[in-house]
Amino acid sequence: QVQLVESGGGLVQAGGSLRLSCAASRSIFSIPIMGWYRQAPGKQRELVATITSGSSTNSADSVKGRFTISRDNAKNTVYLQMNSLKPEDTAVYYCSAQYVAVTYWGQGTQVTVSP
Repeated sequence: QVQLVESGGGLVQAGGSLRLSCAASRSIFSIPIMGWYRQAPGKQRELVATITSGSSTNSADSVKGRFTISRDNAKNTVYLQMNSLKPEDTAVYYCSAQYVAVTYWGQGTQVTVSP
């Protein structure tokens, strides 16, 4: 099993920055894929960015050039650096881990971007 705890969300003005953290309950060195997803009110959960155990990354077109996913294996933590935030980035952000054919989710952290 993998337990995930997100932190770092909050209220920020458009153009501002936030860094989200996702702390895992086990070594993330052995977790093939970790990622960030988001869900805005009335919308489906969508992919934001993923990172493999080899540190290959993938991100949604809507956040390319603004958001960066990274991992620190020593701290068992994955980060999402979000710059140039827009009101449309407002959502609950969830951390995920794909491990042994199971996808684990954190409880989510709210990000609100004001105009």
